[in-house]
Amino acid sequence: MISRIDLRGRALSRRELLAELPRAEVDVEHAGEVVAPLLDDVRRRGAAALRDLAERFDGVRPEHLRVPAKTIAAAVDVLDPDVRAALDETISRVRAVHAAQVPQGFTVQVAPGAQVRQRWIPVRRVGLYVPGGLAVYPSSVIMNVVAAQAAGVGSLAVASPPQKDRDGLPDAVVLATCALLGVDEVYAVGGAQAVGMFAYGAAGSDEVDGETLCEPVDVVTGPGNVYVAAAKRLVRGVVGIDSEAGPTEIAILADGTADAGHVAADLVSQAEHDPLAAAVLVTPSAELAGAVEAKLADRTEATFHRGRVAQALDGSQSAIVLVDDLEQGLAVVNAYGAEHLEIQTADAAEVAERVTSAGAIFVGPYSPVSLGDYMAGSNHVLPTGGCAHFTSGLGVHSFLRAVQVIEYDADALGEVADRIVALAEAEGLPAHGEAVRARF
Repeated sequence: MISRIDLRGRALSRRELLAELPRAEVDVEHAGEVVAPLLDDVRRRGAAALRDLAERFDGVRPEHLRVPAKTIAAAVDVLDPDVRAALDETISRVRAVHAAQVPQGFTVQVAPGAQVRQRWIPVRRVGLYVPGGLAVYPSSVIMNVVAAQAAGVGSLAVASPPQKDRDGLPDAVVLATCALLGVDEVYAVGGAQAVGMFAYGAAGSDEVDGETLCEPVDVVTGPGNVYVAAAKRLVRGVVGIDSEAGPTEIAILADGTADAGHVAADLVSQAEHDPLAAAVLVTPSAELAGAVEAKLADRTEATFHRGRVAQALDGSQSAIVLVDDLEQGLAVVNAYGAEHLEIQTADAAEVAERVTSAGAIFVGPYSPVSLGDYMAGSNHVLPTGGCAHFTSGLGVHSFLRAVQVIEYDADALGEVADRIVALAEAEGLPAHGEAVRARF
């Protein structure tokens, strides 16, 4: 079912190691060619295009592209009490963590009368996308909305695909979660067209829409399929984006002390997301590898989404990677840069401190990725496809801008005037120096 890659006894450069490691093949450029005309259609025709595209891709033509506020509020009344309790607990924990993320401004007195301050300013408006294809994700509503609210964003809009079996409304639990978070601007719009609506805004086409259905935003965030990723790539620059999220990934660095049942369960849990989901075990223990393979076969056969899981585990993006020791294992997972990385080894906390590339790190046998997906308090919108090498997961910082404020008095400027002039002339920009001299 799952393939093996044996790196034992091989001294590989980073380039060679990257070539050996499994990764989902996702053609965002090709998807971009498909998506570009859809985005242009949304930009030109607004709500009319959104209804046409919903009918084409979701099999339903929503009457209300913007979900009525009373419908959002009513979704809480029919919410299962156990689900309500779980959502409330998740919201509480995620709020606690994200409140602690808010950065503090600072003031530096560079010299007498010379001051530089830094302020953190939230973006004006954000568009938060919540997928609804193979699965629906009320948990993603929480991750996106809470981070934006903690940042102080004043205007939040959520979009999630219209559901055919709900007369064109988004998933009921998604709507209820929006209500619990105080969000009343929700759109029954899915996929790339939701990204286009957020980036360009959308004029109304039916009386129910009003003249303007949706105002444009400053930042678009949230996970999605390859077409959502392609759309975000195409509108980057018109708006900010969090990342081009690809198929989900789990990597587990485990030694012989790990429980094979735990490891197999965690690999399967991520594989059920998508046939392109990546499940990677890195271990120096051939015995553990064999035991995990056996457990995977049993768990795959027994799980609800067995076909999807089997396809993901059998894909080229998934593998058991055998290494000589934990040192080589660390080199492998640092090169891989997984979205989710579990450390199931002796001294797991110490090993985790040596990880340099991962979207999020889950330490020890009782910190599975599923915990982070829902209720750890961390954010589950994370970089995929190796993007953890250079970017972070979603957080308060995703919705803030650092702005520096410079304030010098006459004496402080005069103190450095000659040096500014010298640098300006060295760069061939004498008017820069003259702008300083003009003040004296």
